[in-house]
Amino acid sequence: MPLHIEDYALIGDGKTAALVGRDGSIDWLCVPRFDSPACFAALLGTPEHGRWQIAPVGEILRAVRRYRPGSLVLETDFETAEGMVTVIDCMPWLGDRIGIVRVVVGRRGRVAMSMDLTLRFDYGARVPWVHLEPDGTLLALSGPDQVALRTPVELQAAGTRTTASFEVAEGARVPFDFVWTPSHLPAGGAVDVESVIAATDEYWRDWLSGTRIDADQPHGEIVRRSLLTLKALTYSPTGGIAAAATTSLPETIGGERNWDYRFCWLRDGALTLRAMISAGLLGEAEAWRLWALRAFAGSPTELQALYGPAGEHRLPETTLPWLPGYEGSAPVRIGNTAGDQLQLDVLGEMMDAFLTAQHMGLAFSPRAWIIADPLLDHLEEVWRQPDEGIWEVRGPRRHFVHSKLMVWVAFDRAVRFVEELGRPGPVDHWRDIRNEVFAEICAKGFDSDLGSFVQSYGSRAVDASLLLLPLTGFLPPNDPRIVGTVAAIERELMVDGGLLLRYRPDASVEGLPQSDEGAFLACTAWLGEVYALQGRREEALAVLTRLVGLANDVGLLAEEYDPKLHRQVGNFPQAFSHLALVELFLALNKEAPSMRS
Repeated sequence: MPLHIEDYALIGDGKTAALVGRDGSIDWLCVPRFDSPACFAALLGTPEHGRWQIAPVGEILRAVRRYRPGSLVLETDFETAEGMVTVIDCMPWLGDRIGIVRVVVGRRGRVAMSMDLTLRFDYGARVPWVHLEPDGTLLALSGPDQVALRTPVELQAAGTRTTASFEVAEGARVPFDFVWTPSHLPAGGAVDVESVIAATDEYWRDWLSGTRIDADQPHGEIVRRSLLTLKALTYSPTGGIAAAATTSLPETIGGERNWDYRFCWLRDGALTLRAMISAGLLGEAEAWRLWALRAFAGSPTELQALYGPAGEHRLPETTLPWLPGYEGSAPVRIGNTAGDQLQLDVLGEMMDAFLTAQHMGLAFSPRAWIIADPLLDHLEEVWRQPDEGIWEVRGPRRHFVHSKLMVWVAFDRAVRFVEELGRPGPVDHWRDIRNEVFAEICAKGFDSDLGSFVQSYGSRAVDASLLLLPLTGFLPPNDPRIVGTVAAIERELMVDGGLLLRYRPDASVEGLPQSDEGAFLACTAWLGEVYALQGRREEALAVLTRLVGLANDVGLLAEEYDPKLHRQVGNFPQAFSHLALVELFLALNKEAPSMRS
C-alpha cells in the first residue's frame, strides 16, 4: 500500500516530477513529461507497479527530511540502531534526458542498506528487458523507453526486480545515477553526481532569489516553498504549467472522483502566473503568455479550458483497469475530457493575469492584444449560455455565477487595458457589455431572501467561488450583498473550524456518487483574502496559519484536506493550493496588485 499523500516530497527538473516517500521509495515518475506514462506507478497500486527504494535494512528509528534552503534538493535522514545515513535526492536539469541522482551519505556508525528497483513502463503494465553492460551499467528497455542505472554498488537480479545490499560507513558517499532516454538513442552517459547535485541546488536558489518574499517574514519560508513548487510544475520547454504532478489521487479515499491533473489549465496557469508576478518573479510570465498564444491559436470557437504541456488539444480520457488505484480508489484515469467542456471563466482569468503582468513591468505584446480582440468577440456571443463552470461539473450545464463574474472580469480588464495602458480597442462597446453582465449577475445571481449570491441562477446553494466577487473588484468587500454572501458561505460550507468546502456535491446533478468531499484549500485561502479586504485581519491571519499548518513536513499541499481522516486528499502537489497560499500571504502583507481590491 502506498504512503499517505502527505508523506511524499516532490523533486523535478522542469519537464516532469517524481514523488519520494519518507520511506526512501520513489513511487511516482512519468517520463519524459508530466503527462507521459509512468515508469514508477506504485502510488496508484503496489510496488509491483514500479518503484525505486533506497533505505536502511531493518528498523528505522527515526526519519527526518527537508529540502535544502531555497532548493528542490531533498535530504532524508534515516536513524537506526547502528547509526545514521542521509539520502540526497534530486532531478538535475539534463537537457533532453530525464535523470534522478541519489546519494547515500554516512553520518554516524555503519548502516546496512538495501536498494530495490522495480521498473514498470506504461503505468505498471510493461516489464522491461533488463541486462548488465560490461561496465556494470544496468540497462532496461521496453518499447520507446530506456533506462540506465549506474552505481559502484553491485547490482543483482531478483526476478523482475533489481536489488542491491551494501553498507555505508561514516563519511562515505554512495551515488546512484538513473537516466531515461528514448530507446532508439544511445543510453545517457555517466554524470558526476556530486557536481550535478551542486548545480541543481544552485539553479533553484538562483531562481528563487528574484522573489520579493523574505524567508525571515512570518510564514515567508513556506510561501517561498510554494513558489518553488509552482516553478517545478512548469514545463520549461514550452512554459505550460501543470495543475499537479499526479493523476487519480482521490478527492475521497475509496471514491470515484479521481481525475488526471497533469495538464495545463488556462485558469490555473493564469492564476499561477499572477501569483508569481505578484511575488516579483516575472521570468515565467512571457514563457506562459507565449505558450497560451500557441495553445489557443486558431478559431476562438475552439478555445479549450486545458491543453497538454506543449499545447496539445486532444486529451482523451480512459481508465487503466490493471491499477487498483490509491488505497483502492478506482478507476485510475488518464486524460481529461474536461477539455471538451464550455468554461466561460477562462478568458477572464487570462485577461486579469495579463493586466497584472503589464502593471508589474512585463513588456507589452502586440500579438497577444491582437488575439484578445476576437476572443472577446467570441465571448460576447456565448456568455449568455450555461456552462460547466470552474469545478467542471459533469452534469447539465448551468448559469454559474462565477462563470458570469469572470466574463465581467474579461471585459473589465479589456476596458482597463485601454483606460490605464492606452491600448487600442472598442472601449465603449466593452463597457456596455461589462455593464450588461454586471446587471444580470446582480439581478439573477443574488437571492434577496438568502441575502446572498448563489452558485447558479435559480439555485439556493452557495459556492466558495463567490468569494471572488470582491477579490476581482466586482463589488466592494463591505457591500451588504458581499457581507451576506460571506456569511452564507461560512454557514453552509465551513467545516472543521475554518476550512471551506468548494460546494456541496449533488449526485442527482453531477451523475457521480454522493461523496463527503474534503475541504478545498484554495477556497479557504480565498476566504482569508476576503477577510483581509474587509479589515478582519486577525481572522485572515488565522486562515493563513491554518493552511500553513496543513502543509506536510516539507511544505507541500494537495488539492484538499479531509477533516474526518485528518489527511490530505486529491492530486499532489496542487498548483491551485500553492498559488492561493501565495496570494493570501501577499494580501496580508499588502503586496498584492491593486486589481485584487
